Amino acid sequence: MLQMILTGLLIGILLGFVMQRGRFCLTGGFRDMYIAKDNRMFYALLIAIAVQSIGVFTLIQLGIIEFSAGNFAWLATIVGAFVFGIGIVFAGGCATGTWYRAGEGLIGSWIALFGYMVMSAVMKSGPLASFNQSLKTIQFGSNSIAESTGLPVWVFIAILSAIVVWILIRESRKPKVAIPTMKPKRKGVAHLLFEKRWHPFFTALLVGFIAIVAWPLSEATGRMFGLGVTVPTANILQYLVNGDSSVLNWGVFLILGVFLGSFLAAKGSREFRFRMPDTKTGIRSFIGGILMGFGASLADGCSIGNGLVMTAMMTWQGWVSLVFMILGTWTASYFIFIRPTVKKKAVNAGTTIKTA
Repeated sequence: MLQMILTGLLIGILLGFVMQRGRFCLTGGFRDMYIAKDNRMFYALLIAIAVQSIGVFTLIQLGIIEFSAGNFAWLATIVGAFVFGIGIVFAGGCATGTWYRAGEGLIGSWIALFGYMVMSAVMKSGPLASFNQSLKTIQFGSNSIAESTGLPVWVFIAILSAIVVWILIRESRKPKVAIPTMKPKRKGVAHLLFEKRWHPFFTALLVGFIAIVAWPLSEATGRMFGLGVTVPTANILQYLVNGDSSVLNWGVFLILGVFLGSFLAAKGSREFRFRMPDTKTGIRSFIGGILMGFGASLADGCSIGNGLVMTAMMTWQGWVSLVFMILGTWTASYFIFIRPTVKKKAVNAGTTIKTA
């Protein structure tokens, strides 16, 4: 138990610290691909996936860890990932992003986290558990892309790695944009940790390495998986309601560590402060949390469990989930950000014509 608490908290603290300081927000990254035509955070995600994939499959070949992809519940994955993508836009952050932003003092994220926690528990062991499980019985053979195609998994890892290298080379050749910076108020390590702006690609490397280390530490406690958020989040609520300590696994301490690590990073960088949302934002955050809990439970993973981990494990679930997660994010972004702006411009243009 002590090993589970210490290693889970340690990895969580590291992940929360890195994500907060590197602003590793997949919600903003997916949204920016559509609205701002900025793909940098998506590229950062691909880097983290590639790094983790190389590391974890090396550990598997060395016999250090085990992994079974299982079967591909394609319908639950598609529906769940799409709904999750919509939810993260409403909530203003993905599952892990909500945890680390809550650590910054953002009350809207606390509201979203509560909705996420409740719906995750409802889907896992509440009234919607039977619906959740029944949809997952609609399956499509092996979940492993390598097993389905008959090709070695390292072929797909090599393809992904080649794409990542090509992206890095292309990005490095782009003209650098001068960003105004304030005179450092700290020196040495304190400046690097809490003041200097972290590049998303550097952050992605750290996230990838943390994800690798998470596997053997998690499996050492009997939890046969790496980073994950949805089930541990539901487990917290189950423990608080039922007092069942059996649900307190390595993943629970991981996400509690994410919260703590983000808090430490935000305090150290002087970014921590309680921020109360207005009523409209608070309601939207709660709805987003509900949608996230529903979607992530149905898809068996969130932007981390599916978008980072199961993609690295070269599964259909991971990559199909990532695609529909992005499509859900774009759909919600259109109705929340794009359409209102277009309507406002149309109304203003009509008013101008009438006035003229």
